[in-house]
Amino acid sequence: MTDSVYDLYPPQVLRDYAMVADGERGALIGPRGDVAWMCAPRWHDEGVFSTLIGGTGLFAVTPTAERFVSGGSYSEGSLIWSNRWVTTDGTIECDNALVLPGDEDRAVLVRRVRALKRDAQVRLLLDVRAGFGRHGMADLHSEDGVWSGSSGPLNFRLTGAPHARRQGEGHLEQLIEVAADGFHDLVLEVSSRQLPAEAPGAQYCWSETKAAWQQSVPKLEDTIAGPDARQSYAVLRGLTSSSGAMVAAATTSLPERADERRNYDYRYAWIRDQCYAGQAVAACGNFPLLDDAVHFISGRLLEDGINLRPAYTVTGGDVPDEANLDLPGYPGGRDVVGNRANRQYQLDAFGESLSLFAAAAGHDRMGLEHWQAADICVDAIAKQWTQPDAGLWELDTRHWTHSKLICAAGLRRLAGHASTATAARWLSLADRIVAETSRTSVHPTGYWKRAPDDDRVDASLLRPPLRGALAATDPRTTATIEAVRDSLSSQGYVYRFRQDDRPLYQAEGAFLLCGFDMAMAVHQQGDTTQALRWFERNRAACGSPGLFTEEYDIGQRQLRGNFPQAFVHAAMLESAGYLAGSPEPG
Repeated sequence: MTDSVYDLYPPQVLRDYAMVADGERGALIGPRGDVAWMCAPRWHDEGVFSTLIGGTGLFAVTPTAERFVSGGSYSEGSLIWSNRWVTTDGTIECDNALVLPGDEDRAVLVRRVRALKRDAQVRLLLDVRAGFGRHGMADLHSEDGVWSGSSGPLNFRLTGAPHARRQGEGHLEQLIEVAADGFHDLVLEVSSRQLPAEAPGAQYCWSETKAAWQQSVPKLEDTIAGPDARQSYAVLRGLTSSSGAMVAAATTSLPERADERRNYDYRYAWIRDQCYAGQAVAACGNFPLLDDAVHFISGRLLEDGINLRPAYTVTGGDVPDEANLDLPGYPGGRDVVGNRANRQYQLDAFGESLSLFAAAAGHDRMGLEHWQAADICVDAIAKQWTQPDAGLWELDTRHWTHSKLICAAGLRRLAGHASTATAARWLSLADRIVAETSRTSVHPTGYWKRAPDDDRVDASLLRPPLRGALAATDPRTTATIEAVRDSLSSQGYVYRFRQDDRPLYQAEGAFLLCGFDMAMAVHQQGDTTQALRWFERNRAACGSPGLFTEEYDIGQRQLRGNFPQAFVHAAMLESAGYLAGSPEPG
């Protein structure tokens, strides 16, 4: 017998969670129908449901049957998630969505319980606790069967539970009976402002949301693994705010490795990650998420110039410094908000921005202000490419080879869309960067090494040839692919770099971004069969809902790190489009 309703919903392995999102915030749904994570009103704000990292707050819809097994699926091309429970005497489903288009200040979470063929009963539990659990439900009252109240600075309203009663722990609870082949709707609103006088109708919410997803996610018919490519596009759309900014992940504090304090807050918009997403979309066609990326990146460049920061809030604000929440954290991890990358200088962000602009120019999506932002990038690279930076992996400040080559790649790609005189200047700068980097950072055996003072190979160096820094047939390209394959791969997966003398799997998980990059790199070499093997292996490293994290533990076949990770979905999407075409070595 449990002492608390919270004991019924312990944290699960990440592969069992699904995410619903509307661009302004996201919610993680557990296998027992519990909303284990949601921050409101926006991504970077405090949690109202935070059991995932040891906080409180609960919105659960769970079968009352003593024995059941769980599953579920997304409606294709959307983030509408359906929990499915098979009990000893029937099947129950619960559709979940954050209403799309999303409101910046108000989250609307809809849930529809459906009984398949036989009558069903579920238990509703609601405990809104803002501030990662610091604030309980106050001013709770019911009027005409609709519950309203507040929690700290937030207001909330629940429609669809007229017979709910407040229980000893302060939560609302109701048993809901659903007739065979019938359904029951629940609508929860959480807002930082006063709620509208009337609650939204459930049917209207569902109709609007389904229509919005149908309009938002393209068919992507010219890709391989079409349904998964569409799902990755849907994830990127769900993580992208109305401001155009895309958060790196929906969560914070989920450990990359148990008890090693590698916990980070990814609820912010990284310049590099959004460039990856925009280029992935462009590789598949001329779709709206490309415009979102170009809009947000160019806006930040025009505002901050060569002082561009690595990451921002989705409103364009500063990412706060790291701090702890005094919560238990996800098992094996610690609780943290904010990110120390806010104080870093990352040169490669300028190179990736140029590659994004080149991709947009290829689809005739560059306006005057975007070209002005590109000029700022070129100026920043010209002034700063000889300086050390924190690099792609956000480590210590050094002369990282990847940072310099990715800038050369951006210059060369965008030069193809510039005037003759401008292109000549940009290509000359790219040539100087590659020549000097080659002088200092090529290993005697021929591969690109991580840095002039670090002979190790790094999987990030698969990417510059893909972006056009140098040819696929260049001996340094082929030597680097071989070096990554020989020293950084295992069982069809790729690791970033060797941390130390330990076996790769003991230091960290395989890095899925690098696995998809390997698929594209091998395809670029003309080996389509091996490319598909790399692609399929990494495509399978997801949870049951098809969501990826940053890392994958090969031995335990578990997801590691924050969830879902945008740049992995971007890499999956790009490789699905890239591998659908013919390889073009050189």
